[in-house]
Amino acid sequence: MAKPIGQRPRVLRYVLLAIGWLSVALGVIGIFLPVLPTTPFLLLAAASFARSSPRFYQWLVHHPHLGPWIRDYLDGNGIPLKGKVYAISLMWLSIGFSCYLVPSIWARSFMLTSAVLVTTYILRQKTLRT
Repeated sequence: MAKPIGQRPRVLRYVLLAIGWLSVALGVIGIFLPVLPTTPFLLLAAASFARSSPRFYQWLVHHPHLGPWIRDYLDGNGIPLKGKVYAISLMWLSIGFSCYLVPSIWARSFMLTSAVLVTTYILRQKTLRT
């Protein structure tokens, strides 16, 4: 059984807080920068805050702009169709461009394998009807 937050080592709580805030920053940047995903970073932030600061967790989950991304996923509502199309399209565009620029067959293979796996994961998620 996990220790209550107050009984966890202080250093661990600070590390989790740092990871949480870094993830929030990257998630917000990902809203505007298509090659950076938003939802995974916000989910990582929520998980980090849940283990280090109930106050920051509540702030994030109930945030008017960031909260719905987390709540829809955690509630099992799925991903909006527009979000799926946007994420998959931009991912393949950026991976394709990266494969064009990178001559290494190993790097290309890794990028393409990652893109196939992420695409499969996104397509298998329930589609949120808006």
